Amino acid sequence: MAVTLAQSALLSQNDLQRGVAELFVIQSRVLDRLPLITIEGNAYAYNSEAALPSTGFRAINTAYVESTGTLAQSVETLAILGGDADVDRFIVQTRGNLADQRATAVALKVKSANFKYQETFINGDVSIDVNSFDGLKKRLTGNQVVAAATNGLGPVAGGQAFFDALDDLMARVPSGVDALYMNAAIQAKVRSSARRLGAWQQSRNEFGVPIDTYNGVPLLVIGTNAAGTEILPQTETQGTASGITSSIYAVSWSDGPADAGVGGLTNGGLQAYDLGEIDSMPVFRTRIEFYCGMAVFGRGAARLTGVLNA
Repeated sequence: MAVTLAQSALLSQNDLQRGVAELFVIQSRVLDRLPLITIEGNAYAYNSEAALPSTGFRAINTAYVESTGTLAQSVETLAILGGDADVDRFIVQTRGNLADQRATAVALKVKSANFKYQETFINGDVSIDVNSFDGLKKRLTGNQVVAAATNGLGPVAGGQAFFDALDDLMARVPSGVDALYMNAAIQAKVRSSARRLGAWQQSRNEFGVPIDTYNGVPLLVIGTNAAGTEILPQTETQGTASGITSSIYAVSWSDGPADAGVGGLTNGGLQAYDLGEIDSMPVFRTRIEFYCGMAVFGRGAARLTGVLNA
């Protein structure tokens, strides 16, 4: 049974852990909805369909031709995301009470971890950071990647042709799309054009945050990393559109390999510890750790390249 961080926050009996989980949920457009599959150990092995067996018609008093399908085993490993939030005794003494100062330090640490997870969710690459996990950009290949047009296409300038490409993207996720991820500039263009086509709506999540949708599918801004660099930058190349396009990712959520989609992996969920004043330094320390990973089951996600800010 998979649960989201929002659900785990409601279930937690630990005030510190619940508060940290709620911060993750409020700040993230990935961890506020990604199902987290609890696993044993530090790796998750599962079978995926490699080849179907053949079937056919037979005549009376004849036999079927035997055929057996094959499965391929995939293994996903967990990464360790987290950090320590320290507050010096001097700051507590001279600038405010302990609870307020430590709460501020923890909030900043959670914000940083959110940036890191969201960036890895899209652009993670273990060949660059061996301690992380591969994101959607590296995982999606073949028919799960489609171009908006040979030389790029924008939501406003492309009009109906762009939304035909967007519908094609969504059709490549047969289990149904739960989220469309893009940068803020592209979201604004998609929202504007979709509103003119009568395919735009807006709702609010449980924290009152407005959520734009295209035909009921949330249009989510993936945002930036901690350095302020766009996770989905407008710097990709599509044909003659050199260094000026971006991508949109269509994602379906999944509780496991029985359902095509994207699922998060964890052992122990989000963990937060009050370590008190440590011996090596005159600081109060709070440690946040998240043993995490992700898996893409079947055709659970797809990527639209060549999206112009036009």
